[in-house]
Formats: sequence, C-alpha cells, structure tokens
Amino acid sequence: MAISHQALIKSISAQHIIGKLASCRFAGDVFLVGGAIRELALDRVPGDYDLALSDPGDLGLIEDLFGRRSFLLGKKPVQTHRIAAAETIFDITILDGTIEKDLPRRDFTMNAVAYDIRRGAIVDPLRGLEDIGLKLIRYPNRDTIASDPLRMLKAVRHFAALEGFTLDPELTEAIAGSGELIKQTAPERIKYELDLIMTSGGVSKGMDVLLKTGLLFRIFPELYALRSLDLEKGFSLETLGHTMLGFSFLDHYGKRYLQGKEAFKKVGYALLFHDLGKAHTYSYDEDKGLVHFFNHERISKQTAADIMERLRFSTHEIRDITSLIENHMRIFLISTGDATDKAIRRLVYKMGDLTGALIVLTLCDMYGSSGGQDNPSTYQTLKNCGAIMAAYHGSKIEPLPKLLSGNDILSMGFTQGPVVGRCLGEVRDRQISGEITDRDEALRFAEKFLEEQGNR
Repeated sequence: MAISHQALIKSISAQHIIGKLASCRFAGDVFLVGGAIRELALDRVPGDYDLALSDPGDLGLIEDLFGRRSFLLGKKPVQTHRIAAAETIFDITILDGTIEKDLPRRDFTMNAVAYDIRRGAIVDPLRGLEDIGLKLIRYPNRDTIASDPLRMLKAVRHFAALEGFTLDPELTEAIAGSGELIKQTAPERIKYELDLIMTSGGVSKGMDVLLKTGLLFRIFPELYALRSLDLEKGFSLETLGHTMLGFSFLDHYGKRYLQGKEAFKKVGYALLFHDLGKAHTYSYDEDKGLVHFFNHERISKQTAADIMERLRFSTHEIRDITSLIENHMRIFLISTGDATDKAIRRLVYKMGDLTGALIVLTLCDMYGSSGGQDNPSTYQTLKNCGAIMAAYHGSKIEPLPKLLSGNDILSMGFTQGPVVGRCLGEVRDRQISGEITDRDEALRFAEKFLEEQGNR
C-alpha cells in the first residue's frame, strides 16, 4: 500500500528541524531527500537529514541557522557538505540540474523521494513511497551498482536493518552478477557498511544474502576455502555452514550478555573469522572415525588479522577480535563437566572485559554446530556460561589486589629481564587459583621461582 502524500507531508512538516528550515529565506530550492523521508514514512525518528540545494549560496544560510560550519566529504564531482549540529547530522549536496534529474541517481527508490521545503510538496518520480509501503528494496536502474558498487552492501545493510523489508529479485540478481565490482571500493567504506550489518537485529538475514549472492567471498576470499572444504568433505555444519548458522543466535544472546554496538560488532567479526584455520588443519583419524582441526585457532587468528589490516580495522578492534578468536575454544574445554571455580577465575582474568563477548561467541558457535538443537553438552555449556558471567561481575565489584610489581622483584636483587614478567604472571595465576593469598606468600614464591631460573 502506497503511503499518503498528505500524511507524510504532515509528519515531515511537524519536525522541529524542518520548521526551522522552512522559516529561512533561501535564494533557491531546498529539498529534504533520502533516508529521513523513509524513516518518517515508517513512523520512525530520523537520525540524520540529507538536504539538496539548487543554490550553493544557501549552504551558508543553513550554517548560520544551526551555528555550525560545514566540512567536505567525498571527492569531486559529487561532494557532500556535512554539518554536525548538536545530536543531528546534516549531509548537504548541491543539485546539478533539477531534483527530478537528481533522484534517479540515488541508491534505492525508497531513498529517491524528496520533500520541497519551500513549497511543502512531495517529489516522487520513481514511486519510492509505494516501495516503502510494500517494504521493498529496489534500485532505480542497473547502472546504480556500476556507478557505486558499495550500494550492493548498502542494499544488504538495509535488508538487515529494516524489519519486514525484502530485496527486489532483480536487485539480488544484480548483486550476484556484479560482486567483482566491490574491489573498486575503498576498504574503509566497505568496513563501515559491514559494521552496520554486524550490529543490526537482522544480521543473520544479511549474512545469508552475502553468502547466497557470493558477495561474501568477493570481500573475504579466505572464506571460500571453508566453503570448498564443506563441499569436498560433505560437511553441513562443520566449518562455514555452522559459522553462518551461528549468526542466527547473535542478536538473542548478545542482548543477554553484551552492552553496546561495539561489542556486537566484535563478536560478529570473531564469529565470521573464528574457523578460518580449519581449511588448513583438517585431519581424519581413520581408527576412531573422527575429524580433527588441531590448533586451527592459531591460524584463524593470523588470517583474521591479515583480513582486518586489509580492511583498515583499528588496532584496538584487531586486538580484541583476534583475542576472541584465539580463545574461542576455552569455554568448551572447561565445559566437559561443571567448570571448577579455579578454571572460571582463570578464564575471567584472561579475558577481562571481553568475557561477555567470549560467552556470546561460544554460544553462537555451539548452536551453529548443533543446528540450534539442545543436548546435554549445550545445557552444560549454558550453565557454565552463567557461572562465568557471575564471576566476571564479581571480579568487577571486588577485583584482586596486585601483590607484586617488577620493582619489588628487582629490589630483591634479581636481574631485569623476560623471566621477571613470567614470574609475575605465575604469581598472578596462583593468586587467581587461590594458591597465593597475600604479599608474603607471593614474595616467597617469586624468590624460589627466580632462583630456580638462575636469575640472581
């Protein structure tokens, strides 16, 4: 069902920001375009506003209106002027011709709707409001992707983020046939869209489209080795299959154990990369009839780091995501039965503030492997995850005191070097396990340890 122009005009004009703009004496035409109109048509509050101006001089009026200077985004010939005012972002472009000429150049028909702020009228030459009513993501024409290949990822991002929306079959087909073009896009832009997919409630749907269209392998060719292994060995949920299914559980368990979109993002990437090493560590024990992937997490970690460097992840992101990958088997290894308090404390100390993220990664990995089915093993792991999270919260309330420092050891007459760091690590491990409880015990242990290492 198409959305009523009059109802939409009423909703747009009721926005405080639009009222301020409408009161301004512009020299030319000023249009609200893009996602803000879509959001208002869906009875949602826009997070930012895109404006199109026919007169470049009107940019200064908008800057004065909101008390902020603009700065440039993008490269010529199409440049965007951004104004960050309070909690609202304005992205402003200068029209090259009429608004009717401009709208077909936009990414999707649902974003190719304009509101003439001076005249209070809707401009909708591509029936974008009808597509919003139908909850359909459709492109204006096939050249849309060729002009900006990132729009393939944007389509997937909208599909993942907009509840109930579907991708037009022609658009899906175009993505499948144009995937190679994504290599023309700057890595930072690709990562930005991937981040939004990872943090959306429909991440599983988005990842499924990336897989089925093959765009996933254009962005991450390293994953194709897992697909090949699945096909060659007849696996369904052993490698790539269970990874993709694992995304079905990210939103559910993330809401239970994670706080903030950054955490969701890190778990999503860790899940995507955690088994990359399986393609290079496959072995089969014929006597026992068992498949093994010994030490696959080590290769997964390095391969993931290389991918993230390529896509311009921050140093902080790479550190945390590779830590999750390196440790993604730890909870399973202590969940063969009730995890001991000692094992839980060690894990919490090792992971710190990544504890919740590791739990969510574990549960996505586990249910991806089990096909979403519960069994005695999943029940035990769930139980231990609860105990681990409780221990983490306890550690934040009453953290363990630091018993020794490097200076303490040097003041005892020992020589500075790597062995001092190992000694401090051993002291901390024994403090976590309860074997060392005070400073005197720590000093006695350190003296004995370093003398056995020949450090005097």
